[in-house]
Amino acid sequence: MDASICSRIAQLYDASDVLVAVYDGFDRLRYANPAFRAAYFVEADEAPTWAEIMRRNHALDRGTVLRVPDLESWLTSTLSRRGKTGFRAFETDLHDGRWLWMTETVEGDGWMLCIASDISHIRADERSVRQARDVAIKASYTDDLTGVANRRFLTARIEQILADHHVSPQHAGCLAVIDLDNFKLVNDRFGHQTGDLVLQDFASKIQGQLRRSDCFGRMGGEEFALTFPDTPLEHARLMLERMLTVVRLSKPLANYPDFSYTFSAGLTSSRPDDVLSDFYRRADDALYRAKVSGRNQVQASDGSIDWAEAR
Repeated sequence: MDASICSRIAQLYDASDVLVAVYDGFDRLRYANPAFRAAYFVEADEAPTWAEIMRRNHALDRGTVLRVPDLESWLTSTLSRRGKTGFRAFETDLHDGRWLWMTETVEGDGWMLCIASDISHIRADERSVRQARDVAIKASYTDDLTGVANRRFLTARIEQILADHHVSPQHAGCLAVIDLDNFKLVNDRFGHQTGDLVLQDFASKIQGQLRRSDCFGRMGGEEFALTFPDTPLEHARLMLERMLTVVRLSKPLANYPDFSYTFSAGLTSSRPDDVLSDFYRRADDALYRAKVSGRNQVQASDGSIDWAEAR
């Protein structure tokens, strides 16, 4: 786009009462007009992450009204879905009394454009109905225990990788199936309540390592899945190896300071003609390889060996 046009667009945004912000693929604020910065108390020379904006404003009862008992759990849950779809629209209220209609448009590289308009004229009873609707939608996509995405939301993201690859054969994505190692022993030794704490710690640690475009969630029990849209297999593997290092160092149980845990992961890359069952099976077969090879590792599969028959 011509530089003069870009400059003119920036001038229009800067003069507008509409809130406009742009976040990069790691959810760091890269542009915000004065209206947005005023609403969320961000200085002109700052570039905080979205989570940092939420944390500091919540502590000072300003910015977005968050009716949550545990901010960090809410952030983990919200980040597991934030920016995972190309477009989202929702309503939110501010401590200054304004009610906003906000849209999020996400590009393939993870950059996000946020635009919010003041809709405070909507009656309070209508707001309550809409809030209840948004809460119900969020619950339908959230794992109750860990707060990250659930099987339903993950399945949709896996299907999106396959759909994108079918349309653009040069843009493969990756899927990882992850299982906590020897988790039954954790439950047997410490009890299921402590096991739940380990699952919650694991979800939090992995969520903190993701790009915006990646989606992580719980499939059930101690099994999780992670999608890497438009990502080469080796790049995805390096990210999983980094996550494995982070988890190895975690000490989630205050009463058992020597306790640590690991995970095994199976990774595969999409094919243009894939269906979900085949895509998931290859990742699951790679997970089987990781477990029979000693656990605490990542194995990648290109589908050249049928590990399902080798079991």
